[in-house]
Amino acid sequence: MTDRIKRREDSESLRILMLEDSRFDAELILAHLADFDPNPIVVRAASRKEYLDALGQADFDVILADYSVPDFEGVSALTLASERAPDIPFIFVSGVLGEEIAIESVKRGATDYVLKQRLSRLPAAIERALAEARKRQELRKAEQRTELLVAELSHRVKNTLATVISIVRQTARKSVGVDEFQDALLGRLNALANAHALVLEANWREAHLDRVLERALQPFPQIRPRVMASGPTVEVQPRAVLALTLVFHELVTNAIKHGALSSEAGSVTVKWSAKKNPGNAGNVTLVWREQDGPQVIAPAGNGFGMLLLERSARYELDGEACLEFPETGFVCNLSFAAGAAG
Repeated sequence: MTDRIKRREDSESLRILMLEDSRFDAELILAHLADFDPNPIVVRAASRKEYLDALGQADFDVILADYSVPDFEGVSALTLASERAPDIPFIFVSGVLGEEIAIESVKRGATDYVLKQRLSRLPAAIERALAEARKRQELRKAEQRTELLVAELSHRVKNTLATVISIVRQTARKSVGVDEFQDALLGRLNALANAHALVLEANWREAHLDRVLERALQPFPQIRPRVMASGPTVEVQPRAVLALTLVFHELVTNAIKHGALSSEAGSVTVKWSAKKNPGNAGNVTLVWREQDGPQVIAPAGNGFGMLLLERSARYELDGEACLEFPETGFVCNLSFAAGAAG
């Protein structure tokens, strides 16, 4: 006895539309479909109207059609199926189907053909047709994913280039001399490059906030022991990673040039907390606090670094940066929406 063919791993019944006017031939076909486990669900249409009604009302896995029905040609049935259900495999099951007609049918979109005198090969033909349909569907999904990735990459590249252009222009405007411009620009571009490396390592998914801070501190190993960080696990979206890296870079370089890290006794504490909101959007509050450095004097106006920090918080992080200048040490209170917080 032939082993019964398992339809799917979830044991879902095969759904078949059969265009066949002969009840005797239909019963023969059904007998050969008994090889499938579980038994297929077969809707039989004996006319054009019944075929059209069935096509419009149900979702089928495969169509079996006689090439010649009294008021309906098989080619017309194939054309209608190609228009209304192009993803459903179409197999001709006919008593008379010459080689030329068979080849022409395949050219028109038929998946296969089986002679009624050789119905024993029908189950294998159906399985092969279903496998080909699955491959086409997987290929189509892969192509759609590729299109989405290319579009997303294009969008991100444009955004990154816009950020780079803005950084170059503003750094040039605020710099005094070529050396200062070069140092400031290279530092910011390196920070941006490190941020991109981090999100690439995370496959453009969320990255942990402590890793974002660590990556921003990486170019400054001499001051790393004097920056103490603490807070719960917070995951931030790729866009937030890029913005936060630039924010941390500005805070670090400012502390090294003018703040607590400009003296050997100075240090920085970074603390954050997270609150979950509906929709899994995390509201994060972060405090950058400097201590034991030189006496702080509030600047008369913000340089580009502080402007970049404030604008990144507002426009890229959907948050706010509040800068304070007590004599004991500079403080930055940063609030932002991280995406997913844990």
